[in-house]
Amino acid sequence: MSRKTELDPYVLDVLMRDLVGHDHAPSAFLVYLWLWGKTDGGRRRFAASLAGIALETGLSKSSVQNAVRQLTRRRQLLAVTHDGPTTPPVYEVLKPWVRA
Repeated sequence: MSRKTELDPYVLDVLMRDLVGHDHAPSAFLVYLWLWGKTDGGRRRFAASLAGIALETGLSKSSVQNAVRQLTRRRQLLAVTHDGPTTPPVYEVLKPWVRA
C-alpha cells in the first residue's frame, strides 16, 4: 500500500545542505528523512531499533548509531526515549525551525 507523506520545504531546502554538505553526514539526513516518514512529519512517535533502521535505510548499524547521535546531541533534531531495557528506543522528530 502506498502512503504519501508531506515534506516540509525546509527539510530539502536547508536541512539537506546543512547535514550533507556542511556536516558531511548524509547518513544523518537519510535517517532523519526515514523517521520523518515513519512519524508523519513529527506528528507521532515511532519505536525502532538501530538494527531495524539500518535494515530499512540500507545503512550499517554503526552509521545509524552515529547519525542518531548527530541528530540528537549536535543538531537537536531528534528526541529519543527508552521505555525499558528490552524495548527499542522511541524517536520523536523535532522541527526547531517551526515556531509554536
